[in-house]
Amino acid sequence: MKYDYLVVGSGLFGSVFARQAADAGKKVLVIDKRPNIAGNVYTEKVEGINFHKYGAHIFHTNNTEVWNYVNRFATFNRFTNSPVANYKGELYSMPFNMYTFNKMWGVVTPEEAAAKIEEQKKEITGEPQNLEEQAISLVGRDIYEKLVKGYTEKQWGRDCKELPAFIIKRLPVRLTFDNNYFNALYQGIPIGGYTKLVENLLEGIEVRLNEDYLEDKAKWNAMAEKVVYTGAIDAYFDYALGNLEYRSVRFENEILDVPNFQGNAAVNYTDKETPWTRIIEHKWFEFGKDENGNDLPKTIISKEYSSEWKPGDEPYYPVNDKKNGELYQKYKALAEKEENIIFGGRLGEYKYYDMDAVIASALECARNQMY
Repeated sequence: MKYDYLVVGSGLFGSVFARQAADAGKKVLVIDKRPNIAGNVYTEKVEGINFHKYGAHIFHTNNTEVWNYVNRFATFNRFTNSPVANYKGELYSMPFNMYTFNKMWGVVTPEEAAAKIEEQKKEITGEPQNLEEQAISLVGRDIYEKLVKGYTEKQWGRDCKELPAFIIKRLPVRLTFDNNYFNALYQGIPIGGYTKLVENLLEGIEVRLNEDYLEDKAKWNAMAEKVVYTGAIDAYFDYALGNLEYRSVRFENEILDVPNFQGNAAVNYTDKETPWTRIIEHKWFEFGKDENGNDLPKTIISKEYSSEWKPGDEPYYPVNDKKNGELYQKYKALAEKEENIIFGGRLGEYKYYDMDAVIASALECARNQMY
């Protein structure tokens, strides 16, 4: 055995675990089937802009331990996520707050806004039976029709009446003029991009890229005492019990010869007719400036299209409905029988994880292993 740990995947879970193991004096090898480290948080420099290749990632957390941990490996800027919703050319503030309600109804006071929402919520009596009823029972018909329905149907590829109510357990309603999307104590973007953060996590650790673990598990397993696997759990078992379902995202990226396309990092398109769900303008994650504080002359935009996942696509969001939940439990039972294989991360645990939760989970996993 050459290594104590083989870590499969250099995303946040794998990189944090590898760092902790190396710091505990263990010999670690990290492999990744992609040509680059950092998994879906990978950023690359294009036209002086840190371009989020696999979709926008905004770090936010209330976990002080995790915040202190990531700040060992990167300095974060003060970016605050304040998306804008575009409904057929009407622009609304997100999350739903007094700016939204003023634009929607002309109300000025929190009392007027609350009364309007309460009046519209009455439409739903009894327990909401689907996502549409659940959303109306939380925010009323007008906001549902303009800002929830089209976006959600594009995201899930299904009618809101066919989606379970639990997907929207709550919708943030703020009776204040507050456009800060995340209710998090700490938030920001790593200065220099996420790839730099992961490079720093993996400093001094052996990394091999373009290596597909699943093509020869036996060879790789023989190289280490234990394997930390962060790929898809159903792929590990060669889909023996069937495919777990995911939603995928397709990006159309454009470099534009203008300094400012939409004036905001994220604009959601909430009508059904616009085929994309949102447009990201990457430069605004770092305030449109380069490292030296100079304005950047060009911009990069990404149109996001939500799609059903099929083998070969990048899996993004687990479809956490009853059927997939039951199938995952069967795979989890198989995983627990595997000796010396640890399953972790979004794909390994078939779980939608925010970045801070992935890091917390990797730290916990490492603690359980090392001490």
